[in-house]
Amino acid sequence: MGTGIVAQGTEATVLPVSGPAVVAYAAGDLRVEEVPLGVPGPGEAVVEVAYGGICGSDLHYWLHGAAGESVLKAPMVLGHEISGTVVAAAADGTGPGVGTAVAVHPATPGPGAGDVRWPAGRPNLSPGCTYLGSAARFPHTDGAFARYVNLPSRMLRALPAGVDLRTAALIEPAAVAWHAVARAGDVAGKSVLVIGCGPIGTLAVAVLKRAGAGRITAVDVHTKPLEIAAVVGADQTLQAGDTDAIAAVQADVVIESSGSHHGLASAIQGAGRGGTVVMVGLLPTGPQPVLISLAITRELDLRGSFRFTNEIDDVITALADGTLHINSVITHEYPLNHGLEAFETARNSAASGKVLLNFQPE
Repeated sequence: MGTGIVAQGTEATVLPVSGPAVVAYAAGDLRVEEVPLGVPGPGEAVVEVAYGGICGSDLHYWLHGAAGESVLKAPMVLGHEISGTVVAAAADGTGPGVGTAVAVHPATPGPGAGDVRWPAGRPNLSPGCTYLGSAARFPHTDGAFARYVNLPSRMLRALPAGVDLRTAALIEPAAVAWHAVARAGDVAGKSVLVIGCGPIGTLAVAVLKRAGAGRITAVDVHTKPLEIAAVVGADQTLQAGDTDAIAAVQADVVIESSGSHHGLASAIQGAGRGGTVVMVGLLPTGPQPVLISLAITRELDLRGSFRFTNEIDDVITALADGTLHINSVITHEYPLNHGLEAFETARNSAASGKVLLNFQPE
């Protein structure tokens, strides 16, 4: 491995010119290989990645060569749930300095082509928004599952004392969960049903608990995710097959995070009259069967939830002040050289929650 030099004021920082990374080539073709670091732009910092959380989109690129309509057309570095340390600050003076532990907001909002409008203050809905580790556009946007990455300084969030790098790998998905809960409005004292207890679902349970939800019921097809949900704040857990018990909940708010039409059906059936269903689980592309007549006659509010905006800062604050408890969502950790094994574990939702890759040298 060679080295490069990046100027830091009157000093120079010696950095490697390449490092190991997790690269998806096509369906079933995932490799841990050396990739070049490249020279950072004026507004980019160099981050030495400590931990990365494997997301559902990462699994889809590995298993199917696509995540929804985002199809791999060239090799792409995966990963957008990361934490690390700045080893070279941005040359233009923006962002955190060398030695700062950071989490990462992986989005770059943008208008895209044409004249598509979106609400002010909701950049997550901008049509030209790109995301680390996304094949939505070509050339693809490489992710950050690499030991060293160049990242725009605006993406970096300094970690307060007491928020460790391992926990910080959960900040991005926790922000997704926080955004979903916020889409429901004030949940204090309300009964809430969470359908699907993968990492986003269990993180939603933790966010709901912090927000003062009155009674939280969690649903999943597997026992392990329900055990995690109970640890982070669920008052009751139900098996997904127990449709009568789910329908009897009649919750004020439902968070649908399973990403299946079966889960959406349970969400609508389990919502009380006049209730709100937040759909954060991304269903497959194309028409889906929906119990829409029931949603109409109960006057349910069906609300989409996509990524997040500034909720990442709320998550960091809540972790720092000790009001958000999410560590139990992490169930496995693998060193980078066992990356393929980590992905195999992450695909087994019956036995795992959030699976982390440890990018630090052994």
